[in-house]
Amino acid sequence: MKPWLYVAPALALLITFTYVPVVNMIWYSFHYWDGLSTVMAPAGWDNYVRVFTDERYWQVFRVSLYYFGASFAQITIALYFATVLSFNTRFRNLFKGILFFPYLLNGVAVGFVFLYLFQPGGTLDTILGGHTPLWLGDPDVANFSLAGTSVWRFTGLNFVLFLGAIQSIPGEIYEAAEIDGANRWHQFRHIIAPGIRRIISLSVILAISGSLSVFEIPFIMTGGANDTRTFVIQAYDTAFQFRQIGLASAMAVVLLLIVLAVTWVQRLILPDEEVALS
Repeated sequence: MKPWLYVAPALALLITFTYVPVVNMIWYSFHYWDGLSTVMAPAGWDNYVRVFTDERYWQVFRVSLYYFGASFAQITIALYFATVLSFNTRFRNLFKGILFFPYLLNGVAVGFVFLYLFQPGGTLDTILGGHTPLWLGDPDVANFSLAGTSVWRFTGLNFVLFLGAIQSIPGEIYEAAEIDGANRWHQFRHIIAPGIRRIISLSVILAISGSLSVFEIPFIMTGGANDTRTFVIQAYDTAFQFRQIGLASAMAVVLLLIVLAVTWVQRLILPDEEVALS
């Protein structure tokens, strides 16, 4: 009985602030509700039918492709620096701090900083000089600018995950590999990559789910204008601007199911570490 007493506060918080809101969201998705009135009219599956049939709610998913590509850029950059800084490198503690620092910043603050960086005649235009595009005003460029901001902010998270996993590999394995004549590339390919397979799999899951649920950076920097509207911004506007809480809840449920499905598929494709190493 005593173990349950220790975990009871955490379970209470988890149920209250996670599972109860999810159940309420599913309940709202089957109703017409403006979020203000006390009466909710039953909608059946109408909200879900609208989400799947109305093009406005699906074309925003193409914006997620920019962040999807940016997520894999984050993983590549983070894996490179984590590998380099796991060995004896000058000023490696300084570089660790520099790489992780952006992740410590508040997302709203990052949005405002890069908003001034990308504004016409701003810092970036001054540095580049000459003719520069409208970084946030040109639909052909805006999503690249926002995705680049996402790379700058979230690379540090992947870096810390990879670095911790690499440093957990016993040093004797590297010493034996060096005796056998293995260079750094061979050590990465045959020791580091297989050893952190589980963390790489986790990072891919986070990359996919994160690219589908981007909100802070585009909302602060463009508000979804110039073809930068993401699925979450669309759901936010549906709920709080157009007062269609039921439809927005259905959109949130659909997004949750997509993330769960992608995660399940990836778990089938990428085996667990125990299976892969057996």
